[in-house]
Amino acid sequence: MVIVAMEPPEDSPEKPWLHIILFEPEIAFNTGAIGRTCQAIGSKLWLVRPLGFRLDEKNLRRSGMDYWKSLDVTVVDDYDEAIERIGPDRVFLLTTKGPTSMWNPRFEPGDVLVFGPESRGLPQKVLDSQPPERRLRIPMRDATRSLNLANAASVAMYEAARQIRPNCIDSERLTPLARNEMP
Repeated sequence: MVIVAMEPPEDSPEKPWLHIILFEPEIAFNTGAIGRTCQAIGSKLWLVRPLGFRLDEKNLRRSGMDYWKSLDVTVVDDYDEAIERIGPDRVFLLTTKGPTSMWNPRFEPGDVLVFGPESRGLPQKVLDSQPPERRLRIPMRDATRSLNLANAASVAMYEAARQIRPNCIDSERLTPLARNEMP
């Protein structure tokens, strides 16, 4: 059995507040970690084929994706299909080539964050589809080429969550320091 989509019904009143697109992801463990983060904050995951792994029951278990059946995920054949189905107002591309710091934009409900494959990043055609202010880079030291895909996605997703839905994170469980309270 191959699992390709577990979406809410078309007539569902709840629209995703944040969409995450993984363009041709290559590593199941990274995709699994990103899926878990999507589940943790309540965002929707889109996977653009080809995938570097299979989404069958055996491989999902092997990759530690035991929660996958409860994840809002859709697999599509190409990037344009994902964009067409989402119908977003704003798309942000995460890339080491981005001229804009990811701390600059003010994220809004319905925004889309797009991440490229681990070995090569987003293709030029996708990069050219958005203006420079929508091509974001995560600030890091010059000596660092890039972050792991799952780590980069987590940084970006939680920044969007902090701005758009700060209450999606259970602040009661945070330490006083994480709540910006002085001991």
